[in-house]
Amino acid sequence: MRDGQEAPAGAPLARTAMAFVLAGGRGSRLMELTDRRAKPAVFFGGKSRIVDFALSNAMNSGIRRIAVATQYKAHSLIRHLQRGWNFLRPERNESFDILPASQRVSETAWYQGTADAVFQNMDIIEDLAPRHIVLLAGDHIYKMDYERMLRQHVEAGAEVTVSCIAVPREEARGFGVMAVDGAGRITDFVEKPADPPAIPGQPGLALASMGIYVFDTRFLLEELRRDAADAASSHDFGKDVIPRLVARGRAVAHRFERSCVRSASETAPYWRDVGTVDAYWEANLDLTDVLPALDLYDAEWPIWSYGEVTPPAKFVHDQDGRRGEAISSLISGGCIVSGASARRSLLFTGAHLHSFARVEEAVILPRVDVGRGARLSRVVVDRGCRIPEGLVVGEDPAADAARFRRTEKGVTLITQAMLDRL
Repeated sequence: MRDGQEAPAGAPLARTAMAFVLAGGRGSRLMELTDRRAKPAVFFGGKSRIVDFALSNAMNSGIRRIAVATQYKAHSLIRHLQRGWNFLRPERNESFDILPASQRVSETAWYQGTADAVFQNMDIIEDLAPRHIVLLAGDHIYKMDYERMLRQHVEAGAEVTVSCIAVPREEARGFGVMAVDGAGRITDFVEKPADPPAIPGQPGLALASMGIYVFDTRFLLEELRRDAADAASSHDFGKDVIPRLVARGRAVAHRFERSCVRSASETAPYWRDVGTVDAYWEANLDLTDVLPALDLYDAEWPIWSYGEVTPPAKFVHDQDGRRGEAISSLISGGCIVSGASARRSLLFTGAHLHSFARVEEAVILPRVDVGRGARLSRVVVDRGCRIPEGLVVGEDPAADAARFRRTEKGVTLITQAMLDRL
């Protein structure tokens, strides 16, 4: 359906919308995990990447026009997108575009901000001519039906609709924080404030932007042209575009609980910014609970990803002290647990635990080899690491901090470069 045409009464708005995923950021608070890959490309949940959640939400919501803007160290992300998201077909009125920063507007300018990333690809948007644009951050973990947000946007006659969630005030410093009136209009918006304003009547909470915006396409393109011509602008949605629209009084808040997707086992809306090593470790370990707060087994809202062809996970040896076992853990395809034990841990594709090794509360990324007799607890081990025989991590804080990256909450990040210095 071309821009300007009305959708048939009752027809899903998602089918005439486009999802534009902003996936160019590094995510520097993830430390060495993003030395070689952008934050959206970081592995999550045993077999997925972080970006798969925004993309899966778009697919499951009925959106079939999707674009992903990349910039920082994008090879790993682009390769994943090419392998796992190449099933959308133009002959079915579908599209999937990967949009690396490519100096399309100027020979000297890469993407200067989130708004500029969309502005530099306006010709592609105009060619597809969607009625609405759903702008998405590519680095959060959640399940959401964007159709419900689109419906609210249209019914409210908003210039922009911003999805939001209540978070503890001390955590809100890293987000755009808003104030909302009784009609749901956003009355104030501050990007990453040092002292986030509290929600009235809830002094410990602030209303944070989730980095999800809905615009009418024509209106958005007009705003982006205006922003691009403003030499004083940083060309960012959170810093420039959204505050300007809030000041005009036509910005509306969409509460996440209105469109959060939950299975029967999920008791509360789940959304995580896994932007620190601690938050990343915690969100992965959430999945090991008997009834996890985020249900990845929900067949009605699957998390799509690249399905690597692997043999089944394998557990061998059955002797006292040398028994291949996993308890309260997620074990991915291609893993071999050989006379070793995993407790409350995630083993990503192709991990190998050798005899007498023990891992507990461990996030083990793909292709990691854990040597005989090693003991690892409260760790994140980067892809491809070779853990030496007998290495002990998680029992001596001073030794861990001297050799590896140890967080304030006592989680140790291990990379191959750190192991090479031992």
